[in-house]
Amino acid sequence: MSQEVGTSTNRPPAPTYRIIYNWDGAPHFYSEYPQTMEQFMEKVYAPLADTQVDALFWCMGTHEATWLSDNIPVVGDTVDRVYGTVRSMRDTENLRAMLERGEDPYPAMVDRGRELGIDVWNSIRMNDNHFWDIDSLEAMQTSKSQGLTDMRRQHPEWCLGDDAPNWCTTSWNMAMPEVREHKLDLIEQSCRLADWDGVELDWQRHAFHLPGKHEYRLRYALTDLQRAIRRMTDGIAAERGRPFPVAVRVGATLEACRNIGYDVETWVKEGLCDIIIGGGNSGTDPCFETEEFLKLVEGTNILVYPGYDFESRQAADRLIPHSEWRTWWFAAMSQGHFARGAHGMYAFNWHAGATTRRETLTSIGSIETLRRKNKAYTAIQRSIANNPLREDAERDDRLYGEVPVTLYRTLTHDGPTVHIPVYDDIEAEGGAVQLLIELEHFSPTGDEVEVTLDGTVLGEPSVRNVNADDPAVPESVHENSWLVWDLSRAQGGMGAHEVKIVLVRRDPRIGVPIVVNNVEFWVTYE
Repeated sequence: MSQEVGTSTNRPPAPTYRIIYNWDGAPHFYSEYPQTMEQFMEKVYAPLADTQVDALFWCMGTHEATWLSDNIPVVGDTVDRVYGTVRSMRDTENLRAMLERGEDPYPAMVDRGRELGIDVWNSIRMNDNHFWDIDSLEAMQTSKSQGLTDMRRQHPEWCLGDDAPNWCTTSWNMAMPEVREHKLDLIEQSCRLADWDGVELDWQRHAFHLPGKHEYRLRYALTDLQRAIRRMTDGIAAERGRPFPVAVRVGATLEACRNIGYDVETWVKEGLCDIIIGGGNSGTDPCFETEEFLKLVEGTNILVYPGYDFESRQAADRLIPHSEWRTWWFAAMSQGHFARGAHGMYAFNWHAGATTRRETLTSIGSIETLRRKNKAYTAIQRSIANNPLREDAERDDRLYGEVPVTLYRTLTHDGPTVHIPVYDDIEAEGGAVQLLIELEHFSPTGDEVEVTLDGTVLGEPSVRNVNADDPAVPESVHENSWLVWDLSRAQGGMGAHEVKIVLVRRDPRIGVPIVVNNVEFWVTYE
């Protein structure tokens, strides 16, 4: 049923999924050319089969058609099917070979998903920019980059240009009606390629859509496109006699959404989406405001999902292997989101095989399967990658991060305080808990810090060093040290915790400050 602006709707709710997995098309380059349909299906579903993944969101691209279109260039056309790497060739030519053989991967993918009990959605990146090395509209005229269509060259005035960071100069300016008309056409074509279970509008890849410093005032332009797409999907639903739900991937906080130009409040009021997914523009954003988004959708059928991406923004040399810590970290975040009312979890850009992320994908979709799983509850890192090719890419990510933070001497014996909630009932479940603090440039023989947990000064920690734990490293000390306390279940149990770190004395032989890089509670079970 088509919806008028501001009116209520009788649309049924979207299905509730334990885990939504966004596949970005990578399986096309996972096999040697020419890839068979069966090889493709095996790569697509290997990480998902027999897990808690209930929905596959398949990225259908951004600029070129990943299908045979009458009016949109097909993938590979923009580089005349001559590629800069073997991987790029495999990625594009494996898909084109299927199309040229008369094989259609999209209905086949939907059919295989239904055999496995997995819904399959079409996902569209609204303004992806992977030609970020083109830093001006003048350079765009002579550049050849996959996805850089003639339409941009012919209409540079439709791009953001100098109103955006250099790396997204060539991104579409969604304030231009011609751009919105083009995106609507591309999205409708993709929605009609298969009997999809819905469509995701991935606004966060990448989150630069409007001229800088005008995003909030021009937010009506993004709402205009969101509204037009909803009316289009309502038409498809009416034609096929079953719902065609819409998901949106937006910022992790309402502040970020406003900064970017997402008027999520209006989208909810007008029923322009059925699922809201919150995520960073670059990497996992643990700041997702589960409670705030749930308040926003109260009284509607709209579902709320925190979104996960890669974890490199939380990087550290830890006392356990990174792959193990990563599993603990996603388990802890999922436990917290479920405790606050999230409907399920969403994974983006997890390039996985049959075993790569199996433990995570078989546990984070349910509070029951997270029970007695080891977890790492962490302070949020406001770490920003120093990459001139992607300046400001993380402008609106991890806004409330509390580390890393430099330790300075204070006049009142104060220091930075970080806040970490723990959602495991350690008293009931019998787990053990540790507090760990990573200090950069810390000298155990000359520095002194005082750590207070929830108002109580802690005793002396054990000082751990990652090099000392690795017999393969000849240098037995690392630049950074970890302070570790074994806590009682009452000290580190369920609830919100405050950790204050105060610099008492700095080794005068060291000319750089101590930096608190990470603060974490590790909950472990036998």
